[in-house]
Amino acid sequence: MGDLSTGYSGIFENNYESLRVLNVERNGNIIYTYKDNKGNVFFGLYDCQIRQNEHLYTFEKDLQVVSGSVNSERTLLAASLVQSTKEGRQNELQPGSKCLTLLVEIHPVNNVKVLKAVDSYIWVQFLYPHVDSHPLPENHLLLISEEKYIEQFHIQVLQEDGNKVVIKNSGHLPRERVAEDFVWAQWDMSEQRLYYIDLKKSRSILKCIQFCANENFNLMFEAPLDISLSDSGFKLVNFGCDNLQDQEKLSKYLTLCVFTNHTGSLCVCYSPKFDSWEQITYSVFYFHKGHSKTFTAPLGSTNSRVTQGITFLNLDYYVAVYLPGHFFHLLNIQHPDLICHSLFSTGNNEVIDMLPHSPLQSLSGSLVLDWCSGKLYRAFLNQSYLLEFLWNTRLDCEKIAVLHCVLSCGRDPQFLETKIIQWVSENISACHSFDLIQEFIIASSYWSTYPETSNWDKLLPYSSVLTWTTEIPGITLVTEEIALPLMKVHSFQGYWEKLNFHLEYVKYSKPPLHYNNSVVRREWHSLISEEKTGKRRSKVYVRNILDTAIKVISNLEARSLEPRLTPLFQEEDNPQRLLMGLMVSELKDHLLRHLQGVEKKKIEQMALDYVSKLLDLICQVLETSWRKHNLHPWVLHFDRQASVAECAVFHIMTRILEATNSLFLPLPPGFHTLHISLGVHCLPLHNLLHYIDSGVLLLTETAVTRLMEDLDNTEKNEKLKFSIIVRLPPLIGQKICRLWDHPMSSNIISRNHVKRLLQNYKKQPQSSRIDKSSFSIEFLPLNYFIETLTDLESSSQALYAFEGHDNVDATFVEEAALKHTMMLLGL
Repeated sequence: MGDLSTGYSGIFENNYESLRVLNVERNGNIIYTYKDNKGNVFFGLYDCQIRQNEHLYTFEKDLQVVSGSVNSERTLLAASLVQSTKEGRQNELQPGSKCLTLLVEIHPVNNVKVLKAVDSYIWVQFLYPHVDSHPLPENHLLLISEEKYIEQFHIQVLQEDGNKVVIKNSGHLPRERVAEDFVWAQWDMSEQRLYYIDLKKSRSILKCIQFCANENFNLMFEAPLDISLSDSGFKLVNFGCDNLQDQEKLSKYLTLCVFTNHTGSLCVCYSPKFDSWEQITYSVFYFHKGHSKTFTAPLGSTNSRVTQGITFLNLDYYVAVYLPGHFFHLLNIQHPDLICHSLFSTGNNEVIDMLPHSPLQSLSGSLVLDWCSGKLYRAFLNQSYLLEFLWNTRLDCEKIAVLHCVLSCGRDPQFLETKIIQWVSENISACHSFDLIQEFIIASSYWSTYPETSNWDKLLPYSSVLTWTTEIPGITLVTEEIALPLMKVHSFQGYWEKLNFHLEYVKYSKPPLHYNNSVVRREWHSLISEEKTGKRRSKVYVRNILDTAIKVISNLEARSLEPRLTPLFQEEDNPQRLLMGLMVSELKDHLLRHLQGVEKKKIEQMALDYVSKLLDLICQVLETSWRKHNLHPWVLHFDRQASVAECAVFHIMTRILEATNSLFLPLPPGFHTLHISLGVHCLPLHNLLHYIDSGVLLLTETAVTRLMEDLDNTEKNEKLKFSIIVRLPPLIGQKICRLWDHPMSSNIISRNHVKRLLQNYKKQPQSSRIDKSSFSIEFLPLNYFIETLTDLESSSQALYAFEGHDNVDATFVEEAALKHTMMLLGL
């Protein structure tokens, strides 16, 4: 899956068989060594910035190099060497050989000091603190012994005769013991950290030492590991590029490495010795989440023997687990809770075929060394291939995993969103295990704002999927809780502050702090109910909410780089504006409660940006479909036939509505008007009414007004109009009925008028008979009813209550009743 850069291949211009990469320093410079035909050992450096090679030193003896490192100023070279043997003299070490650890002045070449002369192997590594490029008065060198101890040498240098650099007091270099009695150690060059494991009563305890720029080092944490290392021997990781072991026997050894990233994650990846040719098992300890996951993958046929070890690669938000020829897994370490957010490719497929089949060594960061070719690569996720994979995969578990993986890449997010929206539009009904639109909207909104704060992932939803029960082909999984690391310091900065936040979150945050719209849902329904009853609370409160919605829309319009074709944002649509404003307000309060030390204005802007992004994504999905089908704004008019393109867009809008309704997300103003307009075009009347009654289609005043104006009074249209009018809310219905000059409309108006007059009516005893001379029609029940209405209308209270309902009185009701009776009788 990874796209590998060959930027370091320039160090191999000379075709020496003995040429090998020795170390990669923190600044990216590569230390390498080779021998000439006389057996002389040459040390060289490849400067990755200027892409040039530099000769460092030559040992005019036939020696085998164990380890090497150069300080940041390139004035000192530390090297560990042993004597070569005659049989297989390249890349072989004779057990028990005398090992010399030397410190060489190379600016210019001058004195050589022997640091160690022992019968066990020694590895060397200069520290590279975070300081400016000016020369350091003191250098620090780590010596790692096969005898299971690590020492730090403090080396002061002096400048003599201009630029000549020499070691001060070379006869006595101060040193101190950093660690001892360990069975495994790993060096993190990029972060200057030492991880090591020691055994206490047969328990494996992982420890970490942080080397600081002020020459100090601190033990940062201790963490128990539920793995057995008592019989694993001695192993080092990333102390140079180790090719001392027989790589064809790697499958017989355990693999263990620690990965971190800038978000505060801490993962330990572990693969035990292979004990089966049928399956392979490895574990990942997600310490920042408080649990571990053990994965088991089948190896296929028994003829497919494992001759190489597992490779773990650190890819920022992901860890790649690679067994050449068998499987490639991409584990989400930022959000590992659900297995569907990780990708599992097993067996013979394009993903595995495109990866190297030779042994790989994962170095610090994302550097990878191919042992067979000797080439050094920088691994990263290839966006183009991921997008292609997204289009071709058929499994829901792979779709959701790759979708998150693409969004996490972060390079050119606008381009990515455009490509993903095209895919979503084409596959909107292809996912059965999750809602594709929901997942895209939530995931893309998360990744668009995540870099702003390190604690963002704890406060906002990462995915719309809360549980996953569908089986993942080719993988079985066991999840267990683990003991959290015990922090050994009390003041945290940078990465350690973020890790400590994760650990505190795991300890105390039950349930999770992820934002949801449950409060917004209750408040919105309350406001809408108050509006219907006319008992709305403070006008200032509602105005503030609507003002916030105006800011959201303004922010949303600023995001659009070109004019939108979809006829949205053309009406007030107060319900959606209320929902926008409420969501911004509630999200802001949620962030203020949990984000400490962040300015209130910044949090307000973050909430505004997040809601704007949600709406923008909805608009983009609809806009993409609109442009694809080449629709025009005249679809809002009803005096025309529907097209296949309109039906396709109506289907997309219905799926958008389903996705947003369950999450209770706001929609752009005018969405419901456009949706009902397309529904009238595309659906038979009985289906249309079913959609309205079930709440899928909402009748908006704008849409119904246009329908009454556009359609004539044919029998078909009358049936449609009447079916719509009787389903309108009362307040809107009163306005709409006045637009339709039809007996049925008059009948509805009359009914509403009578209902209001009589809702509090109490029958009074009549003192006199009805005066028949005042009525033109001798129909006693109607005459009596009209007289009662007339009496009620004459009361000042009734006139006040119905003020504004002009031209609707008892006479109007009488005429409407007679017309309706005549219509029913066919007269």
